[in-house]
Amino acid sequence: MNLEISTPALLFPAVSLLFLSYTNRFLHLAALVRTLHGEWERDRMESARVQIDNLRKRLFLIRWMQLLGALSLLLCVISMIAVLSGSQVVANATFFAAVVLMSLSLASLVVEITISGGALRILLGQMEDTG
Repeated sequence: MNLEISTPALLFPAVSLLFLSYTNRFLHLAALVRTLHGEWERDRMESARVQIDNLRKRLFLIRWMQLLGALSLLLCVISMIAVLSGSQVVANATFFAAVVLMSLSLASLVVEITISGGALRILLGQMEDTG
């Protein structure tokens, strides 16, 4: 298969939108961790500690989502350079690797979204217990 310069370039808009989404998720979670940490230090409520543990897992996944997305973008650039230099073998291999890394990044997003539901279940359970 011969790649054209436009094929790896197709991932650029997707990556930029994903990074915006990932960054927003990270910033939101960071603010939530700070709030929960303050509540935990003040009240020592077990539910705050459980939520912080949940957020720790989510932050770990978001870091991996960002790393895998950045590596995917880098491999797309390398693939484009390989296309321009006429090295189709390198272009195909790096583009394939870029698509795999982007898939792993999206899989991490799916796992993180699943875990985020756990945080909401913790809050709902706490409300039911006190209500």
